[in-house]
Amino acid sequence: MENFPMILENYIIPWGVKVIIALLIFVIGRVVVRALVGMVENLMRKRGVDEVLVRFITSIMRWILLLFVIIAALSQLGIDTTSLIAVVGAAGLAVGLALQGSLSNFAAGVLLIIFRPFTKGNFVEAGGAMGVIDSIGIFTTTMTTTDNKEVTVPNGAIISNNITNYSARPTRRVDMTFSISYDDDIRKAKQILQEIIAADERVLPEPAPVIVLSELGSSSVNFLVRPWVKSSDYWPLLWATTEAVKTRFDAEGISIPYPQMDVHMHQQSSPEAPKDSSEKAA
Repeated sequence: MENFPMILENYIIPWGVKVIIALLIFVIGRVVVRALVGMVENLMRKRGVDEVLVRFITSIMRWILLLFVIIAALSQLGIDTTSLIAVVGAAGLAVGLALQGSLSNFAAGVLLIIFRPFTKGNFVEAGGAMGVIDSIGIFTTTMTTTDNKEVTVPNGAIISNNITNYSARPTRRVDMTFSISYDDDIRKAKQILQEIIAADERVLPEPAPVIVLSELGSSSVNFLVRPWVKSSDYWPLLWATTEAVKTRFDAEGISIPYPQMDVHMHQQSSPEAPKDSSEKAA
């Protein structure tokens, strides 16, 4: 116990001070990081930056700043951060080699954020899935399908394939084909189609809808109907028009052909049976 004052003066107090200062650096650093990230987040939102981009940038910024805070706190404890950074770098390289797929997804996520082929709320077909975009993360993109299923798609699968964004444009063209029999009046059928399209207020006047006889099929005469609508009216108009055409065609006596096969049976008489040998002898 005689050496306790010396130990207290030379070891405990200096180390205690270093630990307290390191803790203060860490605690205050976290507060500063939170404040800086909050300021950047508010600034981007005031300027109308996309919500997905805001979350992505603030997430990356938060982790980088926290890394600097941790390094500063460790330096206060006397730890050689140069060696630590080298070790972290080597470990990062090893982890990067082991997680090449994840890193490719990360790079794809960065590209999706920068080029923004879609954003939150868009209805897209990408990465083998179709649905409404919920969020774009660092490694994966989450979307909700039309039957309310949540699908998580790796960003690498999205960026390496075609991306169809059905919400990118304010208007869409509805492509429909209606068939009638060869025995029906094509002028009457075309007039009915024109009346149905003209009566629907969701159809846009420009570009003008197209209603033409497109094909003389093997068993039907096919009309091509292509009106333009707002993107939000695509499915309602498609379903309503299909029902209206069937109802009007039935009421006007116009038939809608369906695949069928006519089988013709030909009865063939059997050849005459050979006479018995006894009858030949007689």
